[in-house]
Amino acid sequence: MTAGQPASAAELEAARMLLDRMGIKPADLLAAVAARPPAPTFAEYVPVVSAAVRAGTRRVYGSYWKKLVFHWGDRRIDEPTPSEIKTLTEYIRTHVAHRRNARGGSSAAEHFIAALRCLYKQAIDDGLIGEAENPAKRVEKPRRPPSTRRAVAHDRLAEINEIVATTGNDPELDTLLVRLHTCRRGGALALRPCDLDVTQCLIRLREKGETTRWQPVSPTLMSFLVRHAEERGASHEGQLLRYRDGRPITYRRYDRLWARVREHLPWAAALGISTHWLRHTTLTWVERSFGHAVAREYAGHSDNGSEGTTAIYVRATLEEVATALSALVGEPHPLAA
Repeated sequence: MTAGQPASAAELEAARMLLDRMGIKPADLLAAVAARPPAPTFAEYVPVVSAAVRAGTRRVYGSYWKKLVFHWGDRRIDEPTPSEIKTLTEYIRTHVAHRRNARGGSSAAEHFIAALRCLYKQAIDDGLIGEAENPAKRVEKPRRPPSTRRAVAHDRLAEINEIVATTGNDPELDTLLVRLHTCRRGGALALRPCDLDVTQCLIRLREKGETTRWQPVSPTLMSFLVRHAEERGASHEGQLLRYRDGRPITYRRYDRLWARVREHLPWAAALGISTHWLRHTTLTWVERSFGHAVAREYAGHSDNGSEGTTAIYVRATLEEVATALSALVGEPHPLAA
């Protein structure tokens, strides 16, 4: 039977025979459909989904769920069609706020569809719609453009460090952030004094996807982290990175730091330099010097199957990562070979 065409007599008879064998009457199917309660509106259901997801997911998708409520708040979640979702996605893509790293709204469109898929997955789990009724699943995400980030040259990295260390209202804090960032921002903000293994010079990072890993750091960086926690009153299980008055820092500290760097360095403003460029710089050097497996482990990239089965068997050890770190900073590490 072709979609949209009425079933033939033979097809209807085959369906009746199948239902008879399963002990199901057509009236039972009608009763099951009627028993499902009306689907909630987006305004009613978005708060339910927001409360059910992790904090990181809420932070990424929250603004897109607000857009859903703004545009479709009074509509039931089972009403939009794939074509309507495509139309709203295109509207969001073309009306995205202009930022220094904007790339035509493709990221906003991708995140909007991902936020919709998250919402509909929860609706399926809650029994509000069936798997086949998920309209977001039938809308393709836009292809992500290649990243423009790359390793920063040594002399320009020195310029960044000079600006960070000599400007702003807390150069000590900003210098520590720059030293720390071979990890992700989320991992740094979640760092606690109890996550420091001073003896082995390891820090425990809790990063995106609820992952936890141990990352080697230099003895010098470890001593700065310990001193920072002591001087700024970080409790054993409280956030480590803090302002001088003891308040924990947020993502806004990074925004102000890089805004200041871009203000002093025109080339940094032109490229849109940010924290992630430091990760690119470090990991590029590690990959060139110690190979892909060590760079992958150094970065804390998860096993998602995209690199094939071989990646499972060629994972680098913590000692190899420590050896790469030792060569990078020119300082011995307790775990380095």
